Amino acid sequence: MKKYKEFIVKAEPFITDILTGFLWELEISGITEESDRLLVFSEEENVSLHQIEEKLNSLVEDKILAVYSVEEREFENKNWNEEWEKSIKVIEVSEKVVIKPTFRNYEPKENQIIITIDPKMSFGTGEHQTTRLVIQLIEKYIKQNSKVLDVGTGTGVLAIAAILLGAKNAIAFDIDEWSTENGVENAGLNSVQDKVEFKQCDIYEIENKKFDLVLANIQKNILMEIAEEISARTSESGNLILSGLLEHDEEDIVKKYSSLGFKFLEKIQEGEWIALAFE
Repeated sequence: MKKYKEFIVKAEPFITDILTGFLWELEISGITEESDRLLVFSEEENVSLHQIEEKLNSLVEDKILAVYSVEEREFENKNWNEEWEKSIKVIEVSEKVVIKPTFRNYEPKENQIIITIDPKMSFGTGEHQTTRLVIQLIEKYIKQNSKVLDVGTGTGVLAIAAILLGAKNAIAFDIDEWSTENGVENAGLNSVQDKVEFKQCDIYEIENKKFDLVLANIQKNILMEIAEEISARTSESGNLILSGLLEHDEEDIVKKYSSLGFKFLEKIQEGEWIALAFE
């Protein structure tokens, strides 16, 4: 019988956006936010208490957290996806774009673009600040009939948003098989399956080197590591949008990408999280 874990995470200060952003980097199944704690769900073999503590220790070392505690519980045959779905809401990303999970109803306003997502276990429901920030920048910098590359696609929401906002086609890739399958499903839900190609691969396997818009909503160390590969796949007149970043990451990211020929355009911010636009 399959077993599941629940980690009860408390911290001071209780900064939910930072905590959830770091914990989503692990192979968890979902997070429920309560008034004073996070409930983190995972299949038994995927995440250990030690891995949770390592993430939180890094926040203490960076002086983001003062103290924390984690309690671990084990259950059998609990439907964590159902528990998680209870916390997922309709997200109004901007006046124009709304992200709606399949299990929620929403009456669209005039001229709104509704992105329907079945999030399952992939990152990119609109709940996290970085997803919203990137979509806001896509709205601003998308060119009609452009070619888009979505690096680390998760649910596919960014590639889907780009298509619905006017892009011609997109390649969306992720190293995670579950994300790739979820992306294909979500593209179908939004009737863009013929315009988004999903791949389970690494960036080194993407051969096209002339994308008009490159999107990457992943953590800083990966963005630093693959900067040259991203640069090689961005057209000379193209734009780049990066997120998955905290406020204190800005200087290093701008310095790195500027050294590769990108011109920094702007930063937008929500809480401690930022998104950066380049050309």
